Amino acid sequence: MTITPRVDQWVKQLVRPEIRQIQAYHVQAAQNMIKLDAMENPYPWPPAMQQAWLERLAGLTYNRYPDPNVSLIREPLTQLLKLPDHQQLVFGNGSDELIQILMMALSGQNRGVMSVAPTFVMYDMIARFVGMPYHSVQLNHDFTLDLNVFIEAMNQHQPAIVFIAYPNNPTGNAFTRQQVEQILEQAPGLVVVDEAYNAFAEDSFIADIDRFPNLVVMRTFSKVGLAGFRLGYMVGHQSWMKEFDKIRLPYNINSASQHGVAFALDHYAVLEAQAVSIKQQRSMMLDSLQAIGRTTVYPTQANFITLRLEPALSADAVFKALKQDGILIKNLSPSAGLLDNCLRVTVGSEQENQAFLASFRKHLTSMQK
Repeated sequence: MTITPRVDQWVKQLVRPEIRQIQAYHVQAAQNMIKLDAMENPYPWPPAMQQAWLERLAGLTYNRYPDPNVSLIREPLTQLLKLPDHQQLVFGNGSDELIQILMMALSGQNRGVMSVAPTFVMYDMIARFVGMPYHSVQLNHDFTLDLNVFIEAMNQHQPAIVFIAYPNNPTGNAFTRQQVEQILEQAPGLVVVDEAYNAFAEDSFIADIDRFPNLVVMRTFSKVGLAGFRLGYMVGHQSWMKEFDKIRLPYNINSASQHGVAFALDHYAVLEAQAVSIKQQRSMMLDSLQAIGRTTVYPTQANFITLRLEPALSADAVFKALKQDGILIKNLSPSAGLLDNCLRVTVGSEQENQAFLASFRKHLTSMQK
């Protein structure tokens, strides 16, 4: 008897059924492709900044554990965000670890998680990881939020945590400030406003933390050009943060990430200028996609654009055709539901965007014949 059936038997016996039923998070292969699928900043650092970083990197020590307090980032970021003394930061390995920390802290019998659908898939996945029931309220066909339906669902399910991506991923739109405020006022538990795309958005709830005792704001450096460092952070009243920090694993932010993000904060004007360029390219792409036609192009406050092809076209076919041209975007259509026949494209550099638009226009034209 080979070992495989015996291992499979142990796995089936010991691994929780809800884990065995989950599909692992899939990342598309992108080698030698124009990569417009993951909402990354397309711009490298200027050469002088890169050289300065390499010189700093050469001086790091790797035989010692990193600073458990992440002081190099904590102090400048506190100043940048203008946080008062009674508000604190907790850092995580990207937003994903922070989501897990939040759920682990608030999990318990009859304690669930709630958000909208579609939204960031990790809210649902991590809820399953920690064994919390997950409830979602479907958005309208145009990806707007029916607030009354959402509040009714909150009253029914009494979630311990509500996640509101602001703006939302994968749709790109931001719900109105008034809607989010009403959710904060009527939620039975913690409300996490996920501002992963705040660098490209028109609004933030950082300044509202003292207004709402159940508010935590979560952000990441991944979208502003530091995705390789995998650093996320959340802000809230110190009473919340000291409890969440107990769950954070020691030394969770490695030395290179701490020094890299601290270095980038010293050159934050470069990241801000890149964000401005991305927003300018976003406007150009929105206009160009509207001009091409045959799609519904949704408003966005993020660094990506979501569009729905008209029924005569196939998102699967367009995605494959773009990929054959060496352009990788995100095909949302397999998620079905409201995302049926939808594609999502990250706003890249001017050259990357023009390549995408030319290929997209070419294939839509050929499919029309």
